[in-house]
Amino acid sequence: MRHHLLAATVVSAALLAPGIASAANYSLWVHGRNPGGGTQPGNHSYFGYWGSASTAAGVNKKAVNWDGVGRIADQNYRIRDAFDCYCTGDNWCYIAGHSAGNAQIGYALAQFGTSSRSKKDAKPNASGVCGNAGGTQNGWNIKWVDIASGAAGGSELANLGHWAVSDALTGDLRTATMRALYNHNLTRSIWFYMFAGAKGTAYSGVLPGQDDEAVAYHSTGGVSATGSFCNPGDWFCDGDLLTGTGGAYKGSTLVKLYTNHSVSLRDSNEQYNHYANGAWGGIVGPVRQDMVNYAR
Repeated sequence: MRHHLLAATVVSAALLAPGIASAANYSLWVHGRNPGGGTQPGNHSYFGYWGSASTAAGVNKKAVNWDGVGRIADQNYRIRDAFDCYCTGDNWCYIAGHSAGNAQIGYALAQFGTSSRSKKDAKPNASGVCGNAGGTQNGWNIKWVDIASGAAGGSELANLGHWAVSDALTGDLRTATMRALYNHNLTRSIWFYMFAGAKGTAYSGVLPGQDDEAVAYHSTGGVSATGSFCNPGDWFCDGDLLTGTGGAYKGSTLVKLYTNHSVSLRDSNEQYNHYANGAWGGIVGPVRQDMVNYAR
């Protein structure tokens, strides 16, 4: 319902308002941690992280590539460049993110969401920077955000050194560090729709509650505190992750989600793991389908 009403409003406005025939909608895909490289930072046409570039993934899809290993603050300019390119002037964006891409999106909005932005022409150069179209605006034109297995709440795998690597991003992905990195409640009134996978494995037992092999429900559900949150009926948990804006139970206490966050998919059947595997796989699959259905 949330998508259908918004789409109808946008279409009606486009039909009634004169002089906006050149306006366009874009679907931006912000990837997560990628220590293997090959993301081609600044190339908005390269979908190697996700899967085939010919696969439908929302209107006018663009890949927001960053290095996948640098600190959020250091690499966030790549995300802001893409937002400037396609989400200013008469153009509007739908955003999809995966894993640490959740934090990149949230950081951009919290830290720069009301800053003055130059309106751009949606024609990026090789570095992913677009030319000026004339004029400025505050913040970006973003309709909503879909998140696949968001890591904006951090991962215990980073806390415990299970990612035995030297990339700087792993330091950011510690739960306490990530949750203090920016104000997660400051979304500039833009809704984040969370898709939380639960197809964990034996080695992910260090993750509390339900998990997707890399990130636990407290993060993928957008919960404002860490905890051992699970699907209804599971034992040895603090409590259930609720769908919608309900939050999660920690014993008898209801823990809220971050502001403007909602759980669109809780993986009650434990069928989605964390990984796209270069084939739009895992929890990325339902997000891609949601973008196909509603990002128009």
